[in-house]
Amino acid sequence: MKLIVAFASLATVALASSAQAAGAGNAAAGKDIFSRTCQNCHSTEIGVNKVGPTLWNIVGRKVASIPDYNYSPAMKAETGTWTAQMLDSYLADPRGDKHGVKMFFKGLPGAQDRANVIAYLNTLK
Repeated sequence: MKLIVAFASLATVALASSAQAAGAGNAAAGKDIFSRTCQNCHSTEIGVNKVGPTLWNIVGRKVASIPDYNYSPAMKAETGTWTAQMLDSYLADPRGDKHGVKMFFKGLPGAQDRANVIAYLNTLK
C-alpha cells in the first residue's frame, strides 16, 4: 500500500511539473518573436538604447533605471521592479497598462507569446 501511495505522489508531482512546463515560456520561441516585433526599437546589448531603452537584464531591474535613457514622465513615475508578472501585464497592452508611456507598440495579445518573450528576456543577464 505504501508503494502505491508513493507512486501516486510521484505521479502527481510529475503531472504538476509538466503542467507548469507547458505554461512556461520558451526562450528560443521568444527570441524569434522579439526579433520580429521588438528589436527595431529595443536593443539587448548593455548600454545600447534605441527608440526604447536596452532590455539587457530587464527582468529584475528597477523600472525606468537606465541612466542615459529619456523615459516618459509616466514611466519615471512608476516604482518597483520588472518582474515576469509586471512584464506580462505591460506587454499585453503597454499604453493601457501605463498611460502616457512613449511606447507605441499595441502589445502581444497571446499569453504564450508573452511568456515566450519574457523567457527570452530572462536569459539576457
